[in-house]
Amino acid sequence: MRDSFVDTLFRMACLDKDIVLLTADLGFGIFEKFEKLRGQYYNVGISEQNMIGVASGLALLGKKIVVYSIGNFPTLRCLEQIRNDACYHELNITIVSSGGGFSYGSLGMSHHATEDLSVMRSMPKIIVLSPCTSSEAGYAIAALLKEDGVGYLRLDKSSASDTVLKHVFSIGSSKRFLKGSDITLIATGGILEEVIDASYELKKVNIKARVVGMYSIKPIDKNEIVDAARTTGGIVTIEEHNLDGGLGSAVSEVCMDNGSYPKRFLRLGMDNTYTTIVGSQKYLRSRYGIDSVTIVEKVKSLIQGSS
Repeated sequence: MRDSFVDTLFRMACLDKDIVLLTADLGFGIFEKFEKLRGQYYNVGISEQNMIGVASGLALLGKKIVVYSIGNFPTLRCLEQIRNDACYHELNITIVSSGGGFSYGSLGMSHHATEDLSVMRSMPKIIVLSPCTSSEAGYAIAALLKEDGVGYLRLDKSSASDTVLKHVFSIGSSKRFLKGSDITLIATGGILEEVIDASYELKKVNIKARVVGMYSIKPIDKNEIVDAARTTGGIVTIEEHNLDGGLGSAVSEVCMDNGSYPKRFLRLGMDNTYTTIVGSQKYLRSRYGIDSVTIVEKVKSLIQGSS
């Protein structure tokens, strides 16, 4: 995802001198090509809060700002600056977090981005995107740079395969990866790869799952959610994130607000907890019950238990 994001951003920056990239002492080996774009690339050092302040000043001058750091550093560490300086003034700033969920699993909970979606989507008028595939990461930054106001782009080290049904990326939409009517599996971010694997296993036991990649968290694709609630046997949300306020919460809000009550409903994610262990992204997914094996078990239990 990161490479797709960087390639797209660089192409756009070459064509638009108002696009400026700020990084907090990161990006070595991937951002060197930006150095030739005078006045469009600054490394502010390990000072994420100051980075948002600098971004806000440049945005007030009419620049289109992209700020980049890893995990929670560009979000939770400088939330007050995001709220007061960027969002309140509706500035043209895109905040990019590289390392959503357990991407930096071996570095511990300080680097596990598992509350960012709920926190960022609570900011008024912000756009929140969480791509599921590498190509979507490129489409997402391109879309955000064309929008006024603050955007949040959550990148993952993992990603689902792009070799599925074609789709035109747009803010507020989603992508239906697989067809099915027995249950709808809705995921956001790279965890979609586990969901697709699970859907193939479910098909072996005659459970046909619709798989939806919900890359736009705010605004969210209400039509896709309502259709899933009304035309399939239920909804299961899967996120590499805490359940409180995340994807599952957003989906349930849409269902309730629109009077569309799924026959079955289940949220899979971290259940109101912090990670107390370290390990690879794959390992932590297994420990917290969002790997393909656990998804299969939970869906089978949900369907069999309510049939």
